[in-house]
Amino acid sequence: MSQDSGAAQAPEPLTHRQALGVVAAVLPTVFMSSLDQTIVASALPTIGHAFGATEHLSWVASAYLLTLTATTPLFGKLSDIHGRRLALRWGLLLFMAGGAASALAPNLAALIFARAVQGIGAAGLTSQALTILGDVAAPKERARYYTYYSLVYTTAGGVGPALGGWFAEHVHWSLAFCATTPLGFVSLIWCERVLRALPTQRRSHTLDVQGAALIIAASSTCMFVISAGGKTFSWTSWEIMFAAAFSACAWVAFALRQSRAREPLIPPHLLRSSIVRTAIGASACGWGAVIGLNIYLPLYLQAVHGLSPAESGVQMIAFMVMVNLGALMGSSAAARMDRYKLYPIATNIICVAGMAWLALHADAISPMAFQLVLLCVGLGFGPMAPVVTVAVQNSVPPSDLGAATSTLSFGRGLFAAVLVAALGAVALEPAAAALSAGADAQTQTAAISAFRLLFWMTTASFALGLACFIAMEERPLRSGQGGKA
Repeated sequence: MSQDSGAAQAPEPLTHRQALGVVAAVLPTVFMSSLDQTIVASALPTIGHAFGATEHLSWVASAYLLTLTATTPLFGKLSDIHGRRLALRWGLLLFMAGGAASALAPNLAALIFARAVQGIGAAGLTSQALTILGDVAAPKERARYYTYYSLVYTTAGGVGPALGGWFAEHVHWSLAFCATTPLGFVSLIWCERVLRALPTQRRSHTLDVQGAALIIAASSTCMFVISAGGKTFSWTSWEIMFAAAFSACAWVAFALRQSRAREPLIPPHLLRSSIVRTAIGASACGWGAVIGLNIYLPLYLQAVHGLSPAESGVQMIAFMVMVNLGALMGSSAAARMDRYKLYPIATNIICVAGMAWLALHADAISPMAFQLVLLCVGLGFGPMAPVVTVAVQNSVPPSDLGAATSTLSFGRGLFAAVLVAALGAVALEPAAAALSAGADAQTQTAAISAFRLLFWMTTASFALGLACFIAMEERPLRSGQGGKA
């Protein structure tokens, strides 16, 4: 911290070699945060079997997404106040502590709590990686450095399900949560040394901790109602009714807090823009469906098609690769087309059609056809992702660039956390029953029906995202600064 304190003077710009050194130092943190979002997917059935509990298993993923979403803005402001090194240091320490606690968890409740802690740490890693990219390079030169981030993020997300499945099948599921710990210690030492050269311009900020606490309370109780209603408790039980009322009150309190806070998590003036509102809808519904599929498709392959955890993870590699390849194609098309919405609209129609086809054929689909569906969904949705971000950044003044991008990420993560819980409420118990010893044909049929409903829900989410994207105003993209992230 003492080294950070001395950076009050106007910083000298970094040379290309220095910038590369800083980028290389934070790339391991990008790998860690991306890997941890997907590595748990293939291991979920094994975790549920180990604890003898499946009804709240979706919280293993949702708790991580929820705390990551709610605390990302706080880490961004923390780094503006105290410097990037401090924020990244705390992010790494919390991430590794949460991973260790997850691996040692004695029951599902402890695992969910540990994953929530790990999600807070991941918020520090995710927010600081892109913030540091903005520190080391001007917008005009940022694309060449962003390519390194994209490659690492894609690779980690693609290998996560396969690695988690391999751990669950051949070693132990707990390794999925602490596999990156050695890399975390290397990153901690490396970043402490390299980030001393990072130019910092500190700004005075206030942290909306109250807002973050309210959104976690509102969302977590909402997800409890979704996952427990009609299963652990009846819909008319006092537990569900109280949780629903508490969630509603917390949402109202959060909205009031955002209208009065000095620096709210979601600046209300941004939501007055129709472009920002429709872009949040498009991004949230699309990415929420992608994250949900990434978590539950390995479970579908194990419960319905009898694949092992490792095999189901390998099947998912193509999906993440296609999503990111589609995003790169979308970025390229947007840079060359005046009507930059046309290409993503066309590809997303293919995405929705591919998901609908999977829903119709959930009971019997060949490996080749399954991969073809993943190709349609990944390449179909991918082009929308960068175009939505560029459209939002293009619609706001430079002073609101960071806030608008954070608001887009916030909405995406929040919806994803709730959708993951809803999809888990539909599919987890039938899938666990199908994977249990002595499962009969009736149990298998119930699992197929559950996943068919899950696929229709993700189809609807993709379709709603497409509708929001079509409704989004298409303004000509500005040339020069502030265009693309």
